[in-house]
Amino acid sequence: MKKEIVKILCCPTCKGELSLDVKKEEKGEIIAGTFTCSHCQCTYPITDGIPDLLPR
Repeated sequence: MKKEIVKILCCPTCKGELSLDVKKEEKGEIIAGTFTCSHCQCTYPITDGIPDLLPR
């Protein structure tokens, strides 16, 4: 997933701001990590470069 996309994403549950914790990065793209909502504290994984932003 490209880093530029992070700026336009928000929490699908409450529309809060997401913070990003990058675990693995290759050639400027995020391969693994986690999004965490600063408002409701929901977490969303990034696996193989694909963010899973489905509300739970």
